[in-house]
Amino acid sequence: MGNLLRMLLVLLSLTFYACRQDPAKKFLPGLYTNSATGELSKADDTLVVESAGSNNYLLHRKTGYNLIREVKTGKRQHESEEWNAIYDEGTKTLYELRRGKHITIYPDSGFILIGKRKYTKQ
Repeated sequence: MGNLLRMLLVLLSLTFYACRQDPAKKFLPGLYTNSATGELSKADDTLVVESAGSNNYLLHRKTGYNLIREVKTGKRQHESEEWNAIYDEGTKTLYELRRGKHITIYPDSGFILIGKRKYTKQ
């Protein structure tokens, strides 16, 4: 009977833990996209967010863009970069370490904000 009671307590503990998982943190890993067009350029961003353990995250950003000069769209150019970020459980945000960017998470709406740029989860 002791083993059965112990197993029941473990199952209850696991159920309680699963129910109280942080929705913002759970939402984070995945693929996000953003497109923007302005007077001087047109750009498409892809952001892949992956957990690096605990509250650490690795973000892979790939950007394709065209510069616009004198109403002509230039050749497509590409850039990529990687960011390291830490999830703050108190504010429910990611803090990118190199440039100090704050990434706000909106799990109920399906997107994240980096500054004013909205990245929609795919």
